[in-house]
Amino acid sequence: MNGAIGFGPALVIVLALLTLAGAGVVRFGGLGQGRAVLLAAVRAVAQLALVSLVITLILRSGWLTGLFVLLMFSIAAVTSASRIGVPRRIGWVALALASGVAPVLALVLASGVVPPEPITVVPIAGIVIGGTMTATSQSARRALDELAQRHGEYEAALALGFLPRLAALEICRPSAGQALIPALDQTRTVGLVTLPGAYVGLLLGGAGPIQAGIAQALVLIGLLAAEAVAVLTTVQLVAAGFIRRDEPVRRRWTFAWVPRRQPSGAAR
Repeated sequence: MNGAIGFGPALVIVLALLTLAGAGVVRFGGLGQGRAVLLAAVRAVAQLALVSLVITLILRSGWLTGLFVLLMFSIAAVTSASRIGVPRRIGWVALALASGVAPVLALVLASGVVPPEPITVVPIAGIVIGGTMTATSQSARRALDELAQRHGEYEAALALGFLPRLAALEICRPSAGQALIPALDQTRTVGLVTLPGAYVGLLLGGAGPIQAGIAQALVLIGLLAAEAVAVLTTVQLVAAGFIRRDEPVRRRWTFAWVPRRQPSGAAR
């Protein structure tokens, strides 16, 4: 039985209605700019169309597959650094991402659990990189915001004899750890509340329920491990000052007119 979703006018209409509904709720609900939802939807469709056109060529070569995974990782690092607000710290953000992604992918591929074939490497790597990117962005934003809002407590900890890194950790570590809540909830409730994308995709592709369940368990637990390591690394880098928001550059001149002071003895 073929359960694939077909392309047609109905699909286009449904996608357009969902996009407009999301943008309208965000705009009129005061949650942000509805334009961001529209742009995200358009980009998603365009990018998926492009990937669909080139994925067949990429999957024919191991070298091209490796380059494609590296491209995904690079885009994730740029996106995360931009979301955190530290574009000039992209190297440290990439390090945090790699600390979670690299060990997980190395383990599942070296152990033979995931066949080292392009058709399996690309989706597994994409899921792990994407989830780790989100966790890194959220943990860094929370940590930096907490340090900014509770700067007085940080100074008090320094006055008590804490080293700067340890003082920062006491402030930002608990809040940054909340970035793992989505992954924890998804793992705890899988099969009871949600049926994640890998499971549904395998079913639609013709795999049996048991095979789909095994693959989804591997993805969820691997993703949770990658996010945990990345969040820990991110918190340590924030506490050490390697990931930080730079002060805005001040202008060296001003266009404001300042009246010239007259000598004290000048006549009024």
